[in-house]
Amino acid sequence: MNMETLCWTRNGYTIRLAKEADAENYYLQNYNPLNKEVAYLTGCKEHFTRKEVNSFFLKSIKDNDRFHFLIISPDNRIIGECVINEIDYKIKSANFRIGIFQITEQGKGLGTWAAETMRDFAFEILKLHRLSLNVFSFNKRAEKCYLKAGFKREGVLRDAVINGNEYADDILMSILESEWTEIKKKTSV
Repeated sequence: MNMETLCWTRNGYTIRLAKEADAENYYLQNYNPLNKEVAYLTGCKEHFTRKEVNSFFLKSIKDNDRFHFLIISPDNRIIGECVINEIDYKIKSANFRIGIFQITEQGKGLGTWAAETMRDFAFEILKLHRLSLNVFSFNKRAEKCYLKAGFKREGVLRDAVINGNEYADDILMSILESEWTEIKKKTSV
């Protein structure tokens, strides 16, 4: 399969692999500045320089143990990303993360669609055995999205992050190939 042609669409939205030509729009449309709530929910800093973002983006799309997908709106704006990284082909395992950068695009089911799409890509195309992720306990919407996509809680790093002045948990979740197979059986009926 030609990875460059991978593309999924739903209701005018598209998920496709990131390309070098996307670097400037990725920065301008999402990191200039990064939405405060998005930074808070993902645990990253609010301010990045153009050089930081472009350098990271270009390095990411060339990395052999990573697939960096963009979520594109019907009006052709980059509104989010899905990343499968830390791929270990020997044990068939990888990490997953998603971010919807534009608050106006949240609550439309895009996160669940993206999580399900990347889950299917991980097991159908990459032939993985396990896909895992971390989500902060105060990001209830993201945890709900991952549960809906079939991920299961497997552990909690208690008080592992700071949420303002209070500690919060880092929740470990994963889905195994056998669990994905069961989901696909149920949805194909």
